[in-house]
Amino acid sequence: MILTGKEIEENIRKGTITVSPFNPESINPNSINYHLEDSYIELSTDETIDSRSPDLSYKRKKIPQEGLLLQPGRLYLCNTREVIGSKHFVTSLIGRSSIGRLGIFLQVSADLGHQDEIHQWTLEIKCVKPVVIYPFMTIGQVTFWLPQGNHYPKQGFYKHFDLPTTSKGVL
Repeated sequence: MILTGKEIEENIRKGTITVSPFNPESINPNSINYHLEDSYIELSTDETIDSRSPDLSYKRKKIPQEGLLLQPGRLYLCNTREVIGSKHFVTSLIGRSSIGRLGIFLQVSADLGHQDEIHQWTLEIKCVKPVVIYPFMTIGQVTFWLPQGNHYPKQGFYKHFDLPTTSKGVL
């Protein structure tokens, strides 16, 4: 069951959902908007990445106030400005339709967050044509879902990072 915007706001005020900083104007009918932080990592798609042993040497850069020109054929790892999550609900971070209409794909494959993970989330961003993004712009929305069944804490690796983070590899 998805929470309505009013339920999200009520749970933020009760402390069972974290969205910080919180702006009541960011509430939507079934979600709350989140913003882009000011750092990123750029990966070129013409480089080969070994999924078992990815290169961890990428450098974080700052998105300039005058904007960052995204280019097709590249993957940009950014992060949310807000700390987002809940011990009671499951998050799903998605793009806004206004961002999709600019040709930006947000959360390429990892939109589902886990219960108990509360942090700034790494965003996976690609574009179909050159487009400029800005630090702190509204970029996506997060929904909260009520889980059913027995809960067990996830021991996720990425929940310990509040900056854009590259893959740690898969088996």
